[in-house]
Amino acid sequence: MTAFATLTFDRQIAAPPETVWQVWTAPAARAVWAAPTADTAVEVLETDPRRGGREISLCHAPGGETYRCEVTWLDLQPALRSSCAEVVSSEGQTLSTALVTAELAPAPAGTDLRVTVQLASVGQDMQAGYREGFEAGVTGLAQVAERSMVIQRRIRAPRHLVWGAWVNSERLPQWWGPDGFSCRTTRIDLRSGGEWVFDMIAPDGTVFPNHHRYSEISPQDRICYTLHWGENGPKHADAWASFEDTEDGTLVTLGMVFSTAGEYAEARGFGAVELGLQTLGKLARAAGAD
Repeated sequence: MTAFATLTFDRQIAAPPETVWQVWTAPAARAVWAAPTADTAVEVLETDPRRGGREISLCHAPGGETYRCEVTWLDLQPALRSSCAEVVSSEGQTLSTALVTAELAPAPAGTDLRVTVQLASVGQDMQAGYREGFEAGVTGLAQVAERSMVIQRRIRAPRHLVWGAWVNSERLPQWWGPDGFSCRTTRIDLRSGGEWVFDMIAPDGTVFPNHHRYSEISPQDRICYTLHWGENGPKHADAWASFEDTEDGTLVTLGMVFSTAGEYAEARGFGAVELGLQTLGKLARAAGAD
């Protein structure tokens, strides 16, 4: 017997729609907030946040049961609306199907978010689990969005040139960082599972040790990595860069989810947005745009 239900979740989020959208769709950000409960481990097997793309994950629940969740993106209207079909199964048996719609609207304090789930429970009644999971997920999404920073630049160069400037181990250290900064590399391995250990050196000679760990490098599409304070130091952000074709070049999006609200506030306080835009300006020049 199939049971049907419609569930609605509303949140006011103190972040602009563009940031909420990135946190809702970007794989690196979704990995931070997507677990339905604090003691559920989420293992992402495949992710492709484009119309027709899929996201497949395994939720390892307390008690040992594993749920497979397969999402197919049906519609993506940046910073406005998305819809996806979701199928949840366990041990090869379909438990539920759902149509999940997210709608974003600008609000005085940031963004009004409404998530609607049209649920069909097949193997067992999944309504209570969905309600608990999405309440936790939407709450986590809001918390993550409020400590996330998103920087974008349209670069007048083809995507393959922009991508090439980023993933070349000799060229990346030449342009990375704000105006006047330089990089001193200890080791660099630009691949999924690789890393970059380096010092950023400010114009006044101050040294900032860095360690980037790359979880995914998907050619000409996206780079997902974590930022650490020095080699094997504490993580201070989950980050991603995405690359999209535009009519006149490439849209580059650089996003960061800071580990704490305090680190986010500190970064904004010392001008991280402006410094990030300077970094993307150097990327543009490295790609031959300026």
